[in-house]
Amino acid sequence: MANVSLVILCRSFDALTMGGIALFLPIIRKDLHMTFAQGGTLSAVTTLGYALMQIPAGYLADRFGAKRVFVIGALGTTILSFTFGMVTEYWQALVNQSLSGLFRAFLFAPGLALIVGWFPPEKRATAMGLHTLSGLSGNVVLDIVGPLLVTKFHWHFPFLTFSSIGIVAALVFLRFGHEPPVSGQGRKVNIHDVLQLFRLRLIWVCGGIQYIRLAVSQGIAFWLPSLLVEEKGVSLQVTGLIIALRAVLIAPSNVLGGYASDRLKNPTPVIALSLIILMITTALLAVLNNFILLVVVIAVNSIFVQMYFGPLFAVPIEMLGDRTAGTSTGISNLFANVGSLTFTYLLGVLKDATGSFLPGYLAVAMTCVVGLGLTVLLARIRSATLAQSDANQIKDILEPS
Repeated sequence: MANVSLVILCRSFDALTMGGIALFLPIIRKDLHMTFAQGGTLSAVTTLGYALMQIPAGYLADRFGAKRVFVIGALGTTILSFTFGMVTEYWQALVNQSLSGLFRAFLFAPGLALIVGWFPPEKRATAMGLHTLSGLSGNVVLDIVGPLLVTKFHWHFPFLTFSSIGIVAALVFLRFGHEPPVSGQGRKVNIHDVLQLFRLRLIWVCGGIQYIRLAVSQGIAFWLPSLLVEEKGVSLQVTGLIIALRAVLIAPSNVLGGYASDRLKNPTPVIALSLIILMITTALLAVLNNFILLVVVIAVNSIFVQMYFGPLFAVPIEMLGDRTAGTSTGISNLFANVGSLTFTYLLGVLKDATGSFLPGYLAVAMTCVVGLGLTVLLARIRSATLAQSDANQIKDILEPS
């Protein structure tokens, strides 16, 4: 569909700055005279702003329509990506990324609502898998073309080039994009509804798993290029190809995970299997030195790192309904980005303190064990809710009296 394609196109530029910083960090760090901890701070500050704005962004999408919120986010992030290509000092990069996180938040929950709204409820998890294709498709292009541009020009050049195209894409969506047919139906969400969501154990359990999901995903994504270049002795060009392979494998696994969840009518087996594989492969990443084995482990890890994205985000919407979809998604992603902020920064600090990425990667692997326990609890909450004679008990909390 044209509307879904436009959203995916605009979202593909969202990962430009974060992906570009991670890929080119060995060069950026030397050019801007940064420590590993300062490199982690670039991720932490954008993630902090991104996390804090998740609930406001979801609430605004539910109340005023996802399209206008999404366009603000698309223009803001691409303009700041362009200006990142002009920074010459660490403090400038820090300010840029602080602002970027605020605008990136306006892309996630509204973008998810814009895509999911065009699909029937029984295909909701699959649709959410399509949502993540956007950022991954942008990363594939950046990971392949970016190192070539850096070799010929400078690390600033990819940011200036790709973000210029992203600005045009945002303007195209502003002109031709539409709200999905289910958007805005029913009573508008208010602040009381948002507060009521936090009374539900479902929200807190999903939030805990979301914390772990993005801690694992971003902890690996942000520091993998540095691990390969700094500790494994892999060249930047080969590293770019490996990261591109990772993105290529993640993309279909998102859709596959959502499809499996929809077919099983049960998301928790997909979540549990993913966490088990991630626990094993994340630990192996830091200890393996054989190049072939390392690439194989990266490939397996990539297949499962976001396979449970759609199933996990679909659970609150399945239980609570569509009216608060943006808000519940924003809450889930708030928890997720606190996890991302914590672990991207922690890995940099541990690297500075120990001289190795091993402690950080083992810490990430151990979070998957906690995630498995929360997944068991989520399965029980979901089964109990679906088994109740009044299937709308949770939804009634959010209905007007």
